[in-house]
Parts: sequence; C-alpha cells; structure tokens
Amino acid sequence: MRIDILSAVPGLLEGPFSDSIVKRAQEKGLVEIVVHNIRDWSTDKHKKIDDEPFGGSAGMVLTIQPIADAIESLQKERHYAEVVFLTPDGEQLKQTAVNHLSMQGNLILLCGHYKGIDQRIREHLVTREISIGDYVLSGGELAAAVLTDAIVRLIPGVIGDEQSALTDSFQDNLLAPPVYTRPADYNGWKVPEILRSGDHKAINTWLEEQAIERTQALRPDLFEKDS
Repeated sequence: MRIDILSAVPGLLEGPFSDSIVKRAQEKGLVEIVVHNIRDWSTDKHKKIDDEPFGGSAGMVLTIQPIADAIESLQKERHYAEVVFLTPDGEQLKQTAVNHLSMQGNLILLCGHYKGIDQRIREHLVTREISIGDYVLSGGELAAAVLTDAIVRLIPGVIGDEQSALTDSFQDNLLAPPVYTRPADYNGWKVPEILRSGDHKAINTWLEEQAIERTQALRPDLFEKDS
C-alpha cells in the first residue's frame, strides 16, 4: 500500500511517521508514505496556494489549481482507491471505515488548511470526506496522521500478533475488556483470579462479558447504533 499525503505544511507530518509501528511498517516495505508540499504544484510565481473567498467571507481558501494538478499528477503514476479529504464536516471516522481503507490499494489524503479548499475539488476529485471529531484543527495534517496510523496498524505483517488488532476497541462495536500483566499482586491490587486460571474457555467468556459491561457503562450509544 502507498499513502500520498498532500499538505500546505508538510513539516507537521515529519514526526508521526518516523517512529514506532508506522516507521517499522515502512522499513519492512509493507507501506510507503509520501508527504507532498502542495506548493510544489503551484503555477504562481510566488508559489501562492491560497486566496480570498468569493462573496467576501472571512479567512483564506486553498486554491483549486495546485491541488487539482497534484492529484491528477499522482493519478497518472498509479491507481488510487480513494482520494480522502480530511475535514471537520466529513463523515466521522469509525473503525469500520478504517478496516475498509486498510484493505484498499493506494490512497491520497488531502489536508485542508485555512478556511478549507475550493469546493470544486470536493465535488470533482475527492471520493471520500472524513472527520476525526466535531472540532476544528489548524489543518488536516494531524487528522491525516491519525487516519494513517489507524490504517497502517491493520496491514497484515505490521503488528507481530495480528490477533491483537482484531481485539481492539470498536472492532465488534464493543470496547475492549480490561487488560492486566505481571505482577499478579501489586500492593494488594490483584489480577482477577479467572485470568490466572488457565481455563481458556472461561477466560474468553469473562472477557466477552467485561467488554459488554464496559460498553454498556461507558458507551451505550454503540449498542444503539448496532440495533
């Protein structure tokens, strides 16, 4: 899989992909992540990529030419399954969407900035719009980093124990059950006996019950969405 990220401030994405799981995935050749500066496609002599919006509204808008040229240039080199625009008014990111995207081919992630991008890009070139929450960031770079991390960890071979990703919160519309590790007793705080029993059937039943109880207590809305 290859993920191309188009950004007005690419320096914001240097850190998130240079460590931990995402870094190892790139080193293994399981994913290629390329961050592009939208200014590289600007035909303006000053490499300007923003302008005032028609209608006199406040703020600045990313212009159509450099973004359109960037997307079309990349699409000439390879096929992309999706062109994703990270925007507060997109569909809210869910694990089901992450699962779907992780099984696709190459992706283009477009980061908004200022007041957003020219609407014609959204109408003619973007295939999917995603939000990571009901709040506004300075740009789409951090959202692109979140989406990329969520996708990459699901690619086969990225995580040593692939079953670990399949038991994360939200995979079955449930929160994950609590987890414990050694020591079994720390200052009188003890690990539940069932987890040390060696009875795997009983342990699995307990874990399922805990997942349901935690979801009912902390995120009852997940049950409502599933019904």
